[in-house]
Amino acid sequence: MVGGTAPPPEPGPLVHPGGLVDREQLETARKKVRQGEEPWASAFDGMRASRYASLWYTPQPQTEVSCPTGDKPGVGCQQEREDAIAAYTHALMWSVTRDEKHAQKAVDIMDLWSATLKGHTEGNSGLQSAWAGSTWARAAEIMRHVYKGWSQDGVTRFDRLLREIYLPQVAGGSAGRNGNWDLVMADAASAIGVFLDDRAVFERAVEHVRQRVPAYFYLRKDGKRPVAPPGGLVQTPGELTRYWFGQRRFVDGLAQETCRNFQHVGYAVAATAHVAETARHQGVDLYRDVAERLRAALELHARHQVAEDPTAPRWLCGGKLTLTMGPDLEVALNHLQNRLGLHLPQARRLTGEMRPAGTDDLFVAWETLTHGDSP
Repeated sequence: MVGGTAPPPEPGPLVHPGGLVDREQLETARKKVRQGEEPWASAFDGMRASRYASLWYTPQPQTEVSCPTGDKPGVGCQQEREDAIAAYTHALMWSVTRDEKHAQKAVDIMDLWSATLKGHTEGNSGLQSAWAGSTWARAAEIMRHVYKGWSQDGVTRFDRLLREIYLPQVAGGSAGRNGNWDLVMADAASAIGVFLDDRAVFERAVEHVRQRVPAYFYLRKDGKRPVAPPGGLVQTPGELTRYWFGQRRFVDGLAQETCRNFQHVGYAVAATAHVAETARHQGVDLYRDVAERLRAALELHARHQVAEDPTAPRWLCGGKLTLTMGPDLEVALNHLQNRLGLHLPQARRLTGEMRPAGTDDLFVAWETLTHGDSP
């Protein structure tokens, strides 16, 4: 172009399979398991021994999934999350073993839900949709683009399920809620966007994480107080203090929910890494924007959990920590340590103690197998 700047090239088509796991990672896991190499072999054995991998697993599709906030009993919430994990588990079982029975099981579970579910209700419907939707999309991506034995009618119906039932619940995030909600919603939206081959949905989810992570994981360069979350609902110093569960002093890696419990911080770490990994498969380097904060958060929280000492300095969470982090670090650690070459001794130790990582029964499953020491 003479006398001006050439426009940027149009983005190419989305890559498939390209959710949390791509074709190379699936093939690596299959090869390493067949060769008996660790940590893949033990991770596969753990997955195979789980109830989710049983060919006699019985799905329980629901017409309506109703998930109220707090401790109120719901209807279909646990069944939906577990059936999504079962579908993903059987997709991975098929990917490793090439046993057609596992492929058919994954497809059958998804077909039953896409023929039955009409919607989600009650106050936790967005979070529930995010947990289940992210896992459904990962399972569906493998079965559609690697197995290729899923009927076109089944694929079309599941496409409609994700687009019409799940995506409206998660696409807008959840301004003002605790940050793990927002991040896991973006996790689901990015995975669904890839399955739907909808670049606009995928890119909105990536941008949401890019804006949201600085308001969840603190760094000193942010100033004396954390960045306010997007949406304008938490702005004043008092509001930020309440939002950060009373914390008033901030250090690198502190998370918005550190003083709530490490379990929810783990959810946020996993969701952030899931979106960044999905973006990487699509040629977008979201990791570049979040790596510094993830590294600091992993080391800070792993150091306390490895020590198994819930006491802390008085300035940190009033001197009391709830050390409940789950199997949430594999994807982030793999990128930071194995691809970028960063030193994370505490996170590496904690991850090693938890291996092989299983599932949290919500939206994290079998990540030692798919990402533990993955090239």
